[in-house]
Amino acid sequence: MVLRIVGIVVAALLVAVVLRLVARGRLDLRYATLWLGVGTVLVVVAAWPRLLEWLAEVLGFEVPANLLLTTAFVLLFLISLQLSAELTRVEARMQRLTEELVLLRAEADERGSGGENEAPSALNRDFRHPPEDD
Repeated sequence: MVLRIVGIVVAALLVAVVLRLVARGRLDLRYATLWLGVGTVLVVVAAWPRLLEWLAEVLGFEVPANLLLTTAFVLLFLISLQLSAELTRVEARMQRLTEELVLLRAEADERGSGGENEAPSALNRDFRHPPEDD
């Protein structure tokens, strides 16, 4: 019984942390839905452990823990695959933006480097070290 209560509390804390991260803008909603789903499933499994046993039996697992571990492995694999695709997309966008920045700087240099024709300060900023959030 104590283990069930601990499981419910931990799963509820996971849901609360995810909701707080979304509210503070630290976690995108598309990722939050996945973690909210995981938290909800964990609450259900913690509240009704017989459900996990039944599902393990239906799917042919000898031990319910094996079902949990297999599910966690598959879930983490899919998350890793999705994040790799997202990283690839972000890297391509960063490359494109870097190329545009180089072209803008070259265009600004062609216009001249004296006084009022100087490039805007945004073009002279070092983008390798973005400003830190407060």
